[in-house]
Amino acid sequence: MSEIELDCRGMLCPMPVIKLAGATQGAEPDTVVRLRTDDAAARVDVPAWCRMRRHELVHQHDDPDSTASTFEVRVRREPGRT
Repeated sequence: MSEIELDCRGMLCPMPVIKLAGATQGAEPDTVVRLRTDDAAARVDVPAWCRMRRHELVHQHDDPDSTASTFEVRVRREPGRT
């Protein structure tokens, strides 16, 4: 299983999701993308994007003392879909 690290701290919406989309696009199935961000909108945007694209949100940690979050997303592919 491969892992990809994305540090999107300092980027504002929609950049963390755009970076996540780019990382998953060429990744093999079961690759885990770990995304770190301090954009508060990502707390809603990343889970919604995962549902829309049918990738698995494995873990989400929201720092209670700041807007920082860490997400782990497992790349899933449907047959015939890229």
